[in-house]
Amino acid sequence: MTSDIFCQIIAGELATAEVWRDDTVVAFLDHRPVFKGHVLVCPTRHVETLPDLPDDLVVPLFAAARSIAAVMGVAVGAEGTFVAINNVVSQSVPHLHVHVVPRSKGDGLRGFFWPRTRYADGEEAAYAARIRDALARPATEAIR
Repeated sequence: MTSDIFCQIIAGELATAEVWRDDTVVAFLDHRPVFKGHVLVCPTRHVETLPDLPDDLVVPLFAAARSIAAVMGVAVGAEGTFVAINNVVSQSVPHLHVHVVPRSKGDGLRGFFWPRTRYADGEEAAYAARIRDALARPATEAIR
């Protein structure tokens, strides 16, 4: 057995309803969908989180997610999509995967899945500065 359920799916050890596969990316239906047609897109190589994603997999992964999102209207009658990635927190499988969820007006899904908050006066600029400063550091320092 391999390390996680997605690696098992990729290796052909577990059956799934695949919608796309090439050498670098596999996409399959989520077995517990938010809405029918909910697809998970993941690299065939084991990668745990988005910051771990090697540069050579960025384009193939997001190109596949984009293509799947683009056909949701024709495929399942969706008016749009919700595309999301969880990193560590709420990541049910420790293998990077992009959720492509079909959406329609009035489907009952409201905004994001978590409570929203507000910045205190002056706090927003401070957070923006902290993120800009972190992005300016060498990549090895910025990740994690």
